[in-house]
Amino acid sequence: MSHPRHYDESLYTHFITFSCYHRRRLLDHDQPKRIFLGVLNVVREKFVLMPDHVHLLIWFPQPQQLSRFIQQLKSRSSTQLKRFVREHLTRYAAQVDNDDPVWQVRFHSFEVYSLEKLAEKLAYMHMNPVRAGLVKRTIDWPWSSARWYEERRTVGLPIDWVD
Repeated sequence: MSHPRHYDESLYTHFITFSCYHRRRLLDHDQPKRIFLGVLNVVREKFVLMPDHVHLLIWFPQPQQLSRFIQQLKSRSSTQLKRFVREHLTRYAAQVDNDDPVWQVRFHSFEVYSLEKLAEKLAYMHMNPVRAGLVKRTIDWPWSSARWYEERRTVGLPIDWVD
């Protein structure tokens, strides 16, 4: 099986997507979303958490950071999410194998090469909960950076990216 190619040698902004294992809806619950945001807090970038997947727009000040960052983000969040599921979502935990991972192994990265593409990806990401029928307006989804981007309101973690 070939590995997807990630352009990590240059200083692109990366539009990242990765999913829960078998597209399970682990992020349906608020506390798992809070746990993930706590781990994500070190990055402080734009995001949207969906019930079964995550979108991020991230930029690193140095090349060769993307794969290591995603590996650490998934690893740290997996440990905490598994503990939460075991302790608080016992019915859900009984339906899955304890050895199952939280996240799919791979992630998709799209390298954003222009301000126009950045705006396109940001809009796509923020509209995801609306398209899924979870809310009527992007700013109504509490698990997204849309409120900060559109209204400069808090989103649960600081956003440092100047757009």
